[in-house]
This record gives sequence, C-alpha cells and structure tokens, in this order.
Amino acid sequence: MGKESKRGFDYESLDDEYAVSRRTDPVIARQIHAALGAARSVLNVGAGTGSYEPEDRHVVAVEPSRTMRSKRPPSAVPAIACTADELPFDPGSFDASMAVLTVHHWPNLKRGLAELRRVTRGPVLVVSFDAGADTEFWMADYAPEMTAVEERRYGPIARIVDGLGGQAEVLPVAVPRDCVDWFQAALYARPELFLRKPVRDAQSAWSHLPDGVEARVVHALADDLESGAWDERYGVLRSQPRIRCQMRLVIARS
Repeated sequence: MGKESKRGFDYESLDDEYAVSRRTDPVIARQIHAALGAARSVLNVGAGTGSYEPEDRHVVAVEPSRTMRSKRPPSAVPAIACTADELPFDPGSFDASMAVLTVHHWPNLKRGLAELRRVTRGPVLVVSFDAGADTEFWMADYAPEMTAVEERRYGPIARIVDGLGGQAEVLPVAVPRDCVDWFQAALYARPELFLRKPVRDAQSAWSHLPDGVEARVVHALADDLESGAWDERYGVLRSQPRIRCQMRLVIARS
C-alpha cells in the first residue's frame, strides 16, 4: 500500500489494488480525448499505469515510478523513466501533451509545466483540482484536515494556467455516479467504498493527513452509514448522475 514519506505519496510501495481502484473512466476520457483535437502524437507525463491514454494516436509515456511503469498493461506503450521537469525531447516534438491527476506530485510545478509547453506544438492538457472551487462533495465535513491538505497540494488553478503561459481554457470535468476511477470525489454516491483500506491507499491525500485522522474519519463514517445519518444528510447524492466538484481540465493551446 502507499505510505507517506518526506517526498509525499510513495508510489513505489503500492500493491496491485491500485490498478483496480484507479482506471480510465469513459466519461472523463471522452472529455480529455476531445480536447486533444486532431493531434496524432501525444506525450503523457506522469503516465502511471496508462489511464486516459488514447488508443487511436501515437503515445509516448513518461513515468518516474518503477512500480507504476511495471503495472502498465501489455496493451500500453512502455513508459520512459524520467521526470516532468527534465523531459528528454526536442522543442515541439509532439502535437499535444497531457498530464492527468499528476501535477500535485511534481516537486517543481513551474519547471514541469514549462517543459510540457516546450516540447508540445499544440494543446497542453492538465487535469487537476481547483482547491478553492465550490463542491458538493462531503468529505470535508468528516475530515476538515483534508481541505488544508488539498489546498496545500493543489493550490489555485491559476498556478497551472500561469505555468502554461497565462492563457488557457479551464473546464469543469464531468464526474459520473458510476465513475470507475476511484479518486475521492468519484465516490460521492458510494461512501461505503471509503471503508475499504485498499481504496483509500490508492488516494494519495490520506497519506498526508496527521496521524490518527484517517482512523477517526473511517470510524465516524462507518457509524453514520450504520445509523443512517449519512443518508439523512447526503443520501440525495446516491441518485445524482453527476457531482459538482473541483476537478478541472486546463487546455492551453499553442
């Protein structure tokens, strides 16, 4: 499972459950792939196990984690071992580039975004979270500490826009009720899944919480699900097909 380290979330210690919990959701994928436009060559930075890589274009994947590279499926291209802030490609090498739910792990965000822009002729796509945006997601009611963690990790979406040159389109991402990519907000209608430790282990924010907070949250949530208190407060979300959350798609065109 993932453990916290001085560098943050440790992807090298993840077990096989990660690939089960974090998969390409088709609704989100359609939005990302549409934003790639007519690009035929795509660079995927922080590529992980290959989620959201288009199958109908030439993809080059970059991933620093040996474990994540090893978990890529046989159908995916092998990933190059390097980091976002030092990409081994010539200027304008790719029609488009993408970075999906990864920039909050980069030690040098400004440098990494500049590198994406340098090696890309056309659009640069970044999927991240806007920590200051309104949301219907309820986790902060159980873990106020999570809000502070996410604000520190993600910061304002303007940092990404500025890092890509100051001009970009910022779009909300549609997160469906049955989303198969189990980041936290994707489970807005399925709170029971948070009681499963492998699911939490695949969500990096938990590893940044102070000691004892995760256990407290899980205990409180389990009690509220058993008593019906969660459904009294948030049960309407169980039938809501989409959630208003902080997930954003940033598109910086050339």
